[in-house]
Amino acid sequence: MKKAVLISFFLSTIFLFSCGKQDDERVIFFLHNRFLEEHGLNESHPEFGRAEYNEILAEFEKSGFKVISEKRNGNVNAREYAVTIVSQIDSLISIGTEPEKLTIVGTSKGGYIAQYVSTLANNPELNFVFVASFSNSDLENIPEINYCGRILTIFEKTDPFGVSAVGRKESSTCIINHFKEVELNTGLGHGFLFQPLKEWIEPTIQWASGNYELK
Repeated sequence: MKKAVLISFFLSTIFLFSCGKQDDERVIFFLHNRFLEEHGLNESHPEFGRAEYNEILAEFEKSGFKVISEKRNGNVNAREYAVTIVSQIDSLISIGTEPEKLTIVGTSKGGYIAQYVSTLANNPELNFVFVASFSNSDLENIPEINYCGRILTIFEKTDPFGVSAVGRKESSTCIINHFKEVELNTGLGHGFLFQPLKEWIEPTIQWASGNYELK
């Protein structure tokens, strides 16, 4: 039932998007962190506070992006969920959306889902922003992930997931025309991604706008 609802949500989004699509419109798929899968929008994390999901979406929308996102429920399988995202991306491309105008942004677990999207879509023209979603052990524990696309990684120095993903880039076999990393030092640990902080929102918006130099 959950899968059927998810597919229905995506198909409805595709229909609405195709009806109002503009040729120059850029799209962000936003994939939130694990906490929101099993907690309500107004519940607070004991350490990091409330996950400001709607506020994050609003920041992207204010910058002119069409945002496609849903609050996941339950402990979803990252790879299986990524398959549905890839299907939606393929549908948008099939109705004329240029892949370089599509950006998949994921925070924490959402970033791992986005990495699977990158792997399965295997399209070097897509844009990706992986936020706080890599540790060195991933190379051994999740060997099937293969970066493909224009990749921006954002990580926080005080976060356990605050490490460079260059090792994953180097182990990937797909074309990566643009790869950049942004290291933050907010002192908030993993909690930085719970808020629409300009430190990670602004480079994400620049990347999704096609500014791969992040000037």
